[in-house]
Amino acid sequence: QVQLVESGGGVVQAEGSLRLSCAAAGRTFSRYTMGWLRQAPGKEREFVAAIAWNGGGTDYADSVKGRFTISRDNNKNTINLRMNSLKPEDTAVYYCAATKGTYYSRRFDYWGQGTQVTVSS
Repeated sequence: QVQLVESGGGVVQAEGSLRLSCAAAGRTFSRYTMGWLRQAPGKEREFVAAIAWNGGGTDYADSVKGRFTISRDNNKNTINLRMNSLKPEDTAVYYCAATKGTYYSRRFDYWGQGTQVTVSS
């Protein structure tokens, strides 16, 4: 099992940028596909981005493609989500997530407590 802690959320104006980070505890971090999910008020949790265990593959939701970039550092047990050109509809709680499945499955088995991102218009 892996424990995940997110940081970096906050309030930003539309068209601004934020970087989310996730620290993972566990000796097998490099074996996990990692990703980000988000949940807006009144909506279901949705997939945002994923990255393969070795960083060799990434997947993005259509709504964030070209604006968000996911990365990982297996030496530091961390992943990041760089979010540019933010829109009010990006407002949500963002969750770091992990799975031993493939990066293109868009399914995760573990997630953290979440960090709030609010984009004002």
